[in-house]
Formats: sequence, C-alpha cells, structure tokens
Amino acid sequence: MSPGPSREKGAPRSARRSLALALLCGAAGAAVVLLASGRTWAEATARVVQGALPQTASGQDVTGVPGALAVVGLAALVAVFAVRRAGRIAVAALLTLSGLGIVIAAFLGASDTAALKEKAATVTGLTGADVENVSHTAWPWVAVAGGLLLLLAGLLALAYGRHWPAMSGRYERPSGGSRSPRRAAAADPERPEEIWKSLDRGEDPTR
Repeated sequence: MSPGPSREKGAPRSARRSLALALLCGAAGAAVVLLASGRTWAEATARVVQGALPQTASGQDVTGVPGALAVVGLAALVAVFAVRRAGRIAVAALLTLSGLGIVIAAFLGASDTAALKEKAATVTGLTGADVENVSHTAWPWVAVAGGLLLLLAGLLALAYGRHWPAMSGRYERPSGGSRSPRRAAAADPERPEEIWKSLDRGEDPTR
C-alpha cells in the first residue's frame, strides 16, 4: 500500500496549521510587546530636601530594544510571505532573532534601576542621586511573553515556511505574453491573506 496520497493530504494541512499559528503568535506577540513597552516597569522614590518624590520608569525609559524589535519582527512576519527559498529562510531567521532579542532585553530590564536613577538625578540635580523603595511591575514579564510568541512564530517559519504560499505569486505575469483578459482567480484558502481574513471573521483557519 502506497503512503503517497495520505502523505500529500497531510502536508497541506500541517502547513496551513503552522501558518495560522505563526500569524497568530507573531501578530499577538508584537502587539503585546508594544503594549508592555509603554507601561510602567519600575517605581521608586527620590530623596530631596522637601521630602520624597515618586519616580516611575516605563519600558521605553528602561530599554527601547523590545519595542524596536517588535516592529522589526512584525515586518519580518509580513516579509516571510513576500520572498521565497533562501530569502524566506533569512527573513524567518530575522523574525526568530527579533523574538529572542526581546526576551533577553525584557528579562534584563525587569530588575534594572538605571532609568529610575537617571530620572532622580534630573529631578534633584545631583549626578549621583539614589532611589529608595524600588519596586518592579509585571510588565517586563509581559514583554518576555510577547517575545516568546514572536520567537515561536520565527521557529515555525524556519521549520515549515518552505511549504507556505507566497503573496507575490498571484501578481506574477503569465508566460507567453498573452494579452487576453484573465478571469479572477478563485480565493485560495491556503493563501496567507485568506487566512488573515478568516481570522478576522473569527473562523478557525485550520479546519
């Protein structure tokens, strides 16, 4: 008994599921990181003559790396479908590295106090101003989670991206130079744009 037909049937299904999961993880991860970067990551008080002044530091104050890499990762996620072969592998690697970089930067920023001390120095006018009662919020770890989602999207692109369709395929000019009018192609449910539309409609694209 030949396993060919069942294997051919399973390959598109696996590719479609990995594509839908990568799109969900990548888009959600970038959104989560950008949201977390604008939130408060650390709080403290700075001692002045008049008393204590509360100081806060957002994710952008602590490190701008997660937010910047989230934009790069989102762009790489879209670019995965615009290139093929070696280009797709390179873009998928960039997406993976973006997620990994976010995880590392957010992890290091979770206990950072340099931004708070810099703000305290600005308020007090003292270069070596210190801060007290330092506390950190959960937002750095939210950014770590977003980075992990982008990392997962990149790994999926590296593992299954060669089976994914390319957006540019529908715009290629047919060979032979025929000028006869072409009929509009039926919507292909395997294309990335169709999966995006099904996600927007709340449908499960893996069915």
